[in-house]
Amino acid sequence: MPGATNLSGHAPPTSFLLLGLPGLESVQAWLSIPCCSIYVLSLLGNATLLWVIWTESSLHQPMYLFLSILALTDMAMPTCVLPKMLAIFWTKAQEITFAACLVQMFTVHAITAVESGTLTAMAYDRYVAICYPLSYTTLLSPRTVVKFGAAIAIRAFVIVLPVPLLLLRLRFCHSRNISHTYCEHMALVKLACGNTTPNNLYGLVASLLVVGGDLTFIFASYGRILQTVFRLPSLEARQKALGTCGAHVGVIFIQYTPGLFSFLSHRFGHSIPHSVHIFLANFYLLVPSMLNPMVYGAKTKEIRVRVLMAMGMRSRKL
Repeated sequence: MPGATNLSGHAPPTSFLLLGLPGLESVQAWLSIPCCSIYVLSLLGNATLLWVIWTESSLHQPMYLFLSILALTDMAMPTCVLPKMLAIFWTKAQEITFAACLVQMFTVHAITAVESGTLTAMAYDRYVAICYPLSYTTLLSPRTVVKFGAAIAIRAFVIVLPVPLLLLRLRFCHSRNISHTYCEHMALVKLACGNTTPNNLYGLVASLLVVGGDLTFIFASYGRILQTVFRLPSLEARQKALGTCGAHVGVIFIQYTPGLFSFLSHRFGHSIPHSVHIFLANFYLLVPSMLNPMVYGAKTKEIRVRVLMAMGMRSRKL
């Protein structure tokens, strides 16, 4: 296998080799079983969520429209990485062209930025609904929701596009072996020779702009929400207001916790085994896509009842 051959010259390599899970080669075929199960559950759960929102007119509200965007990204993310991952696990099809690698990397990071932006928009939705309920339909009209969606997509494209463009300026003279299951930015940067400071710096700045900025806005929104809720006169009113935020808070925890841990450990946890880094990266991409529709299905009565009715089960007061 020519994977260890060093590359020279200024021309980019024609392909890379994705090694999968180094150190776990003997169990990769078995690991494909939970990966496939997660993928099937992700597609089924998010498709059901989209179907319920589409067919139930009472759910044609800003919160559920944003939830539809989140469901679409949760279907797109595992679809972007899992087919190649399974090809590596099953047939050792490790080779990926340089162009396909850049496209996959761009898509993964762009979808991540769209997910983060959507969760931020959902936090704003809850902030308006609880703090300014009389102005809700004015501040979050259908046209405004469309503008939010377009802004989220444009922001993701603009912020992520420089990442592959900066990689094009590098020479990859060390090796073409990527110790990963998909093309990840920092894994590619580590293969390059020469000055990679702009790549490292921009990757850090982009992450801080997206995740740091969005989390700051989300925390500020929920700070105002809590202030408003605790001023409500009755305990029942407070519980009802907080209940509308339960699913969103759960998804925020699921979405950001493994991602932040993976990001921080990748840059600062040099003593952590490389296999742990790869496991966390795959966990971050696959598992939240499966859990998000379950959280919303369990926490949102309208969705839960609609699914039970579709399954032929008599809805109970839940």
